[in-house]
Amino acid sequence: MSTIDRPHSGGDDATPSRRKAFFLLSGNVFALGAVSLVTDISSEMMTAVLPVYLVVGLHLSPAAYGVVDGTYTGATALLRLIGGYVADLTRRRKFIAGLGYGLSAVAKLGMPAAGSAVGAIGAVIAVDRTGKGLRTAPRDALITLSTPPRLYGRAFGVHRTMDTIGAFVGPLVAIGILAATAQAYDAVFVASFCIAAFGVLILVLFVRDHRDEQPVNGAVSPRSLGGLIRLTPVRRLVAAACLAGLVTIGDGFVYLLLQQREHLSVSWFPLLAVGTNLSYLVLATPLGVLADKIGRLTVVLGGYTALVLVYLLLFGPFGGTALLVVVLALYGLFYAATDGVLMALAGPVLPKALRTTGIALIQTGQALSYLVSSVLFGLAWTLWGPANASRVAAALVAVAVVVIAVLLRGVQTAGTAEDVAEAAEEHA
Repeated sequence: MSTIDRPHSGGDDATPSRRKAFFLLSGNVFALGAVSLVTDISSEMMTAVLPVYLVVGLHLSPAAYGVVDGTYTGATALLRLIGGYVADLTRRRKFIAGLGYGLSAVAKLGMPAAGSAVGAIGAVIAVDRTGKGLRTAPRDALITLSTPPRLYGRAFGVHRTMDTIGAFVGPLVAIGILAATAQAYDAVFVASFCIAAFGVLILVLFVRDHRDEQPVNGAVSPRSLGGLIRLTPVRRLVAAACLAGLVTIGDGFVYLLLQQREHLSVSWFPLLAVGTNLSYLVLATPLGVLADKIGRLTVVLGGYTALVLVYLLLFGPFGGTALLVVVLALYGLFYAATDGVLMALAGPVLPKALRTTGIALIQTGQALSYLVSSVLFGLAWTLWGPANASRVAAALVAVAVVVIAVLLRGVQTAGTAEDVAEAAEEHA
């Protein structure tokens, strides 16, 4: 096991206090999970119908959809860094996260008003992703600040499981609304807003902020931010995240490829996201626990190996129901092994007073790279055809697995001084 993801050790694992510490997580983790669960019902209602709405309903080309899809994830990525820095500067992570959740909720009402204007749709998506960009890093930082370092994998696994329950339910709600309203997409967007507003209410009432840690050198300053960037482990993590984003194509592309190959009815399109989310839901917590035991880097690399198989199978030797089941199961495994585990991997490297900024820096690099990836894959699909484009994507992910392993092999994440002291105190 490399030093990057070796869990903290010490004490007797068989003692009752150790078992209690291992199995119990902070109530804040579950409160944040509840917010994400409700918010993801709202988000996935829109996400599940958006690709088919744009490509089939509005007749966008794959290249145009690639631009929109990249905007959906990457165009406001720099706001992650700004939001993370402000959250650390003010130590008001809950407030910044709440602002992000609120913006995303309001954006849902913009979709019916946008109509078929691609520019207006892009603007609404930009507002929605602005909210996501602001909220993600403060939320993940609050998870790490509410959890002992040796349990980061478990905490993120539990959070992502709750988050994915919402992602699983969201497309089903969208299907039900479309069926009840004769394919009225506006009804989906309005219902999505109402559910998102409820998620904001849960955050306000039940999530506890962490404002008691001491800032680095007495204050979070541009100088301390520069020091964070100069840390070799942080630079390697950012480089690895950028590379991972650059070789990952959007979910919408994967589902559109499946829909076209298997000639699925448009009304069943949202169920593809349901299948992925079901796999993610089942695997997120077990893989988080496994990452704490065998090493977080090992699990992350296994997730990207699963992604290689997904891209190859899109135009592989078999089809039908077997193809759908295998691809969606592997796609969910990819997310379960990489999403929260990557943040658990980064957590011990980052000092507490700059943890939100550090997480945002990693997420910003990945999101900006994803923006480039979406545009390039849309162009590749248009120029080379979907089969060749997906095979090239598989080859690039395979190369990225090797490079990421080399990049992160020597990164020391035994923990900051605060984390080591905290872990030692818990083991005492």
